[in-house]
Amino acid sequence: MNQRITPGTALLLTAAPLLWAGNAVAGRLLHTLIPPVTLNFARWLLAFALLLPLAWQVLRPSSPLWPHWRRYALLGLLGIGSYNALQYMALQTSTPLNVTLVGSGTPVWMLLTGALCFGVPVSRRQVAGALLSVAGVLLVLSRGSWDQLLALRLVPGDLYMMLATISWALYSWLLVRTSEPAGVRGDWAAFLMAQMVFGLLWSGAFAAGEWSLGGAAPIVWGWPLAAGLAFIAVGPAILAYRCWGMGVQRAGPVAGGFFINLTPLFAAMLSAALLGEVPHLYHALAFALIVGGIVVSSRR
Repeated sequence: MNQRITPGTALLLTAAPLLWAGNAVAGRLLHTLIPPVTLNFARWLLAFALLLPLAWQVLRPSSPLWPHWRRYALLGLLGIGSYNALQYMALQTSTPLNVTLVGSGTPVWMLLTGALCFGVPVSRRQVAGALLSVAGVLLVLSRGSWDQLLALRLVPGDLYMMLATISWALYSWLLVRTSEPAGVRGDWAAFLMAQMVFGLLWSGAFAAGEWSLGGAAPIVWGWPLAAGLAFIAVGPAILAYRCWGMGVQRAGPVAGGFFINLTPLFAAMLSAALLGEVPHLYHALAFALIVGGIVVSSRR
């Protein structure tokens, strides 16, 4: 049974969406300084170095990680190698608010992935909630214009973020459909490190492809890039993961699911403060539809 949400638990569950919203804004601020896929690789490389003192045992030859390397290679591909790279690619042409709102449609892809890949039945209430969430995502994609929706004018960033949400849905189902080995179970640092080992290989390969194709802009070295990398490596990559894990353990995943939808709200506030991107009415309506859909689908 889920425990009562105390102020401390609420603070943990609020800190993670705030940091993830900051990740979207930071990605937008850095998009002219470093190519997006390279940014993803640099972020996780720095996070790997910071986490190494806490979970270096995972790298030993006797670690329980290696007999399960296929699982962690797939988790590293979907969660570290693909999701964040696609999000940073989305921020090249879309705004942090749009990116986080499109990402809020993840529950829809969760339902579809569970039904198509794992045979999990979908209830009528979940379908109704999914339709509301889809309406919210369509409102963002159309920029509040019916004519634009009919013309299906999507910027590349919106499509990249939709692919990112599909990747995250697959990642999330794999988390709950498989179990951890004894040496990793219950240790958040070891579990994240196990994914980083393979995620760095994937993201490094993708970054090499980005440069070999000749489409990567030169990296602009300096303090702005260093500060941005430090933030997204420490905050969204490590601290948010830890806060989210502790909060969900205390309150349960259902309650935690409501808190994650604070991400677009925080993204709107940070975008207005740091980027001068003022939210529009359709953003508020989209947020209400997405949250309403998740509330409807989560009720028993």
